[in-house]
Amino acid sequence: MSTSLTIIVVGATGDLARRKLFPALFACFARGHLPADVRFVGLARTALTAEAFRQKLAEGLRCEEIEAGSCSLQAGEFLQRCHYIRCEYEDAAGYTAAAAQLLHAEGGHRANRLIYLAVPPFVFGGAVRAMATSGFLPRGAATPWTRLVIEKPFGRDRASYAELAAALAAVCDEEQLFRIDHYLGKEMVQNLLVLRFANSFFEPVWQRTCISHVHIAWSEKQGVAGRAGYFDQYGILRDVMQNHLMQMLSLIAMEPPASLAADAIRDQKVAVLRAIVPLERDDLVVGQYVAATGAAQRGYLQEEGVPVSSITPTYAAAVVRVATPRWQGVPFLLTAGKGLCTARTEVRIHFRNDATLFDGVTADIPCHAVTNELLIRVQPAEKLALRIISKVPGVGMQLGSTELDLSYREKYPTQRIADAYENLLLDVIRGDRSLFIRSDELAAAWDIFTPALQQLAAQQQPPLPYAIGSCGPAALHALAATHGIFDTAELEGAP
Repeated sequence: MSTSLTIIVVGATGDLARRKLFPALFACFARGHLPADVRFVGLARTALTAEAFRQKLAEGLRCEEIEAGSCSLQAGEFLQRCHYIRCEYEDAAGYTAAAAQLLHAEGGHRANRLIYLAVPPFVFGGAVRAMATSGFLPRGAATPWTRLVIEKPFGRDRASYAELAAALAAVCDEEQLFRIDHYLGKEMVQNLLVLRFANSFFEPVWQRTCISHVHIAWSEKQGVAGRAGYFDQYGILRDVMQNHLMQMLSLIAMEPPASLAADAIRDQKVAVLRAIVPLERDDLVVGQYVAATGAAQRGYLQEEGVPVSSITPTYAAAVVRVATPRWQGVPFLLTAGKGLCTARTEVRIHFRNDATLFDGVTADIPCHAVTNELLIRVQPAEKLALRIISKVPGVGMQLGSTELDLSYREKYPTQRIADAYENLLLDVIRGDRSLFIRSDELAAAWDIFTPALQQLAAQQQPPLPYAIGSCGPAALHALAATHGIFDTAELEGAP
């Protein structure tokens, strides 16, 4: 990358910018992935000097796999390239002044510009309108370019997303806009396309006659961890399930794209999402963690910033049905929760076992394990594992279960697995839109969840309580069993 580049983070003093974006930008800079003529500009409402801003950033810079001496030099150079501009997010005059400061920092010659909106969602519309009015966000794909990145959540339901989409479309072209879901930048999520379409032996079995069900699980051990003000407005369905899990589902269930071009991939993702039957309240289990007896961790209603009468769910399970010939009748179980017994993000694809040849043969494995299963673990400890049934060595016929295991950190010990934000920021700079969400894709995802969200809002019923550190509400088992899923150990978070 030889051209001049300015990366602007709007909301630069916030949690996302300090914990994720600037550390990712530093990693890209330190590894030589950015142009030599690059600068980083933080824009926020807080009154700060440039030096005070740099000190805040320095606390979050990480030197993974960079020699200590080199890291110190790289960090020093990175921070010297960081600038700060105070500006109200919805003030056109403020952006006019900021544009003049940017041009001065660029030496009087306008650079390519990446603008990242790391601000609360309710600010998006007003901020982009003010940017457009001031000329800070010029419309079109002219050179030098200006690209805008926005982070989920994209609205609260179908109607609010439509309002946001209209506000964005009024000020910038679709080609300028990059809607980011950072899970699409994770190594194992990116690998889903390769796994499916570069290994031809999977294609004949990747359908309803061979797969009994698919479980996509996301869980964290901690509670809302200081994010209660944001989380209570959205809940687990909007914060995780409607975006992260649906993105993984679409990559698993999509038909083969015509090519690796961004729109070819996204066309197939949209087709899958449009084929999903919208969720109703009866398709869901929702829960909220409470303090466990003798545990130090608080319940959700005791978290700072949570209203005492909040009915925001911190746990949700849903059974999704994909009405396509490939997946007709195959339940997709989605589970997501905070304050659970495990921390994991993974996909488990369970294959049917219709063979009767070994009925009655002694087995040293539980009944649920007498099937084949493909595990795709996104985090922690990225891995692929295929569970197979084999004969236990010794006299007689006894069956056992074993895994063919590809652990990424063991297989690629010298390869660094980059942070998701690093991958996605570099894609924005390259103009590669493959891992970013198209507007019709988001609309289709909201169409799936909006009916259930409206029904939950109308009922105003408290979510099912579950103890923090437990495996979630027991009602999950009944929901799963309704769709023929009886794997108790897996539902309870077993490895």
